[in-house]
Amino acid sequence: MTAAINDAAQVVDAAAVMGLLPTRPRLLALGEPTHGEDLLLEVRNDVFRQLVEEAGYRTITIESDCMRGLVVDDYVTSGAGTLDEVMQRGFSHPEIGLGTSAANRELVRWMRAYNDGRPESERVRFAGFDGPLEISGAESPRDALTALHAYLTARVDSGLLPCTAETLDLLLGADERWTDPAAMTDPSRSVGRTPEATRLRLLAGDLVALLDTQLPHLVAVSSPDDWDRARMYGRTATGLLRYHFWLADTSPGRLAQLLGVRASMMAANLLAAAERGPALVYAHNGHLQRNRSGMEMSGLPLQWWSAGAIVGAQLGEEYAFLATALGTIRHRGVDTPPPDTVEGLLYALPEDRYVVDTRRLDAALGGATPVPRVSPWFGYAPLDPAHMTGHDGIVFVKDALPR
Repeated sequence: MTAAINDAAQVVDAAAVMGLLPTRPRLLALGEPTHGEDLLLEVRNDVFRQLVEEAGYRTITIESDCMRGLVVDDYVTSGAGTLDEVMQRGFSHPEIGLGTSAANRELVRWMRAYNDGRPESERVRFAGFDGPLEISGAESPRDALTALHAYLTARVDSGLLPCTAETLDLLLGADERWTDPAAMTDPSRSVGRTPEATRLRLLAGDLVALLDTQLPHLVAVSSPDDWDRARMYGRTATGLLRYHFWLADTSPGRLAQLLGVRASMMAANLLAAAERGPALVYAHNGHLQRNRSGMEMSGLPLQWWSAGAIVGAQLGEEYAFLATALGTIRHRGVDTPPPDTVEGLLYALPEDRYVVDTRRLDAALGGATPVPRVSPWFGYAPLDPAHMTGHDGIVFVKDALPR
């Protein structure tokens, strides 16, 4: 069986990845089974560089705040700011070190160098596709709402606007009310269902509606980047207000609703990236898989449709997903995988890294389903063997060594 499994595995490069797919998808996603391992990000960098240079991909989007991502995009496309400033201001999720990662820094440096001197049509763009959300809660909708209002104020008759900037400021109040981390576990601490928040949801909807009703005019008087950003401001403002609404909920479905809102915000940003042209995506496997995602939080089993499932349902073959699987993370207590798991079968192969054809791997197993691996560390999610054939491929890394 080992020989048959070996036949399903190839060297990790762009040609091997594209060889798994019937056509070049508009969204090509690569997942990771854990956050914070720079070796995995180095593998991502190598493959994404090749896919930009050889397959014509022109956007790289990762699991980071879409608003902060504008800082990175400005730098890689025009050189605005410095690399140090961009790494500090352009990434969210400090708990997993996105902005301090050496591999992320190298990706941004390479993108800037690649774009230097190239015409605009050939430049590679950067985007965050997560909402302004952290594990401990959500940001205030202020930045997105005020940016959308300012965009419209500069381009449409003031009589069409549902409110003034001063009204928004008054309703928003202090940002600390929105960002209180206690609201994640105590709904009574959330402002998401106050009269002010309820009115803000209506006003945000009216502002977004103006983007539709005034579309011919707005497209004519806006640069493509300004128009794309305005729509992103609208998605983000309405998504954040919806997220805060569910933070204030007290029903048993509260946490599942929050996960679903986040996934919906991610999916909308990914679909927007796909509209701009072929895009590469990087995030946790759980956000990108086509199957329903699940986890346990606060002692409750939760299920929701991930961003990848939502996008895959809309794009079909224009969406492709490769999951990354790991053999060991010994510094986290994740040792050699059992031989009857997917990771154990691949760990027995001689090389350190592979791209694996899941259809050929399934054929080599004769239809038998490997045993699910159990992780001793909460931060690592092994592959679910029942979902394996729903992936377009697997990137396998034998040992994640600390950098």
